[in-house]
Amino acid sequence: MVNTVDPVTLEVARNRLASVADEMGGVLRRTAYSPNIKERADCSAAVFVADGEMLAQAEHIPVHLGSMPASVAAVLDVFGSDVEPGIQFAVNDPYAGGTHLNDLTLVRPVHFDRKLIGWVANRAHHADVGGEAPGSMPAHATRLEQEGHVVAPTIAVVGGEWVLDFFEAFVDATRTPDERVGDLSAQLGANEAGAVRLGEVARGHGLRRFAGIAGALLDYGEARMRSALHALPDGEYRFADAMEHGDRDIAITASVCIDGDRLVADFGGSSPQIEANFNAVEAVTRSCLYYAVRVATDPTIPTNGGCYRPLDLITEPGSIVAARDGVAVAAGNVETSQRIADVLLGALAQAAPDRVPAASQGTMNNVLIGSDRSVYYETIAGGEGATPHRAGQSGIHTGMTNTRNTPIESLETHYPFRVIETGLRSDSGGRGAFSGGEGIVRQIEFLEPATVSLMGERRRLQPWGLAGGDPGACGEDWLCRVGGTEDPIPGKATFEVAAGDRLRVLTPGGGGWGPEK
Repeated sequence: MVNTVDPVTLEVARNRLASVADEMGGVLRRTAYSPNIKERADCSAAVFVADGEMLAQAEHIPVHLGSMPASVAAVLDVFGSDVEPGIQFAVNDPYAGGTHLNDLTLVRPVHFDRKLIGWVANRAHHADVGGEAPGSMPAHATRLEQEGHVVAPTIAVVGGEWVLDFFEAFVDATRTPDERVGDLSAQLGANEAGAVRLGEVARGHGLRRFAGIAGALLDYGEARMRSALHALPDGEYRFADAMEHGDRDIAITASVCIDGDRLVADFGGSSPQIEANFNAVEAVTRSCLYYAVRVATDPTIPTNGGCYRPLDLITEPGSIVAARDGVAVAAGNVETSQRIADVLLGALAQAAPDRVPAASQGTMNNVLIGSDRSVYYETIAGGEGATPHRAGQSGIHTGMTNTRNTPIESLETHYPFRVIETGLRSDSGGRGAFSGGEGIVRQIEFLEPATVSLMGERRRLQPWGLAGGDPGACGEDWLCRVGGTEDPIPGKATFEVAAGDRLRVLTPGGGGWGPEK
């Protein structure tokens, strides 16, 4: 059946549905307790049709949004669509709809006249969910259970009240229970707000008309993506890069085949999963595919499940990009996702050389500092890769993240350390006709003993340039002890610090584009 909705109605509905997701994100951020969500905006929200296909999203975090349909699908697989109004489900299990344990997703059905019309969902990064190190990203982890509390798809809220089996287990697992309660409440409220707004949209159009508009929006997204792919030259485009595992390179390779109005990304030949925490589940890899294709085609294409229909992903189960069997995955979401995106963009640059930028910093530079009383989590920005038309931006989050920096005033109010230095890292961007953006220098002094975890990449392998541009500078991490010694720290490490010690993080720059004139 062909959906026939006039263009004006379609565009108004598209923006209204996106505003539902945007309002959900606003409610979540404004009512959250932790600086990580309130200040850094480490959260995302989206709206889905009744069968779980994504209908609209806000401009939040790519790695969240591309994988959130897997959370809704996991809930549908376990509980089906015959669910009671007002119930909410929770999941963070990476092997059942999640990405890594810190990202808890709440999923709520939305009913109109007791008929299921869709779902709203939000995902928020909780700064600590237990595990063997504060922040739940221990660098030594090899198994999922070392990283924290696992929530398989489960009923979390009934009648507006938390189900105690879920709530108490989640809160009891963390080092920061008060913060978790506040953030959970914000997630619950965000979904309630989204359900009200989605119900208003359905009421305004009537149930049958609303279903037709939703179907037309999905079909429109599909048609726009097929048109954009058709405009690219057919062919097979290959690219490879690697993750850093000590002195070893862990290969990620992709072949991107464009055939008319379809695209297939095949990650055959990528490394098998490893005994480390930067294995990525397939939902993360799928997020990267969606992001990279939008960069290489047309970012104005409506972001919904329809625009993803022409995209196919092939992975080898048990590989670094499709982990299984309970291996650790905490950094797969935040670090390996960046490299997967780099690989896909490197391949797509051959098909769309006028659109794809050089490599950005290619890491989120995760810093986790904590004890049994408080846990700080932040990703530190770096250099953007230069584009074919302009220089890269400096000190900005790029790729699969879209968070903000935490204001220094907030850091020093909430946590027992102070920021000694923060600023741009001179000459870290790759040179070229257009230079890559510069990274950041951040130095923190600890006011009491703490456990620190670093989770970063591009410490050996530089962010690549394009079209003759130079690569960006690698990142560096240094620990300055009270006695005056200064030692380099591996990009992935968990270690103890004393009061007076200082941590200095230098983030990578972006690659340059084109030969320097």
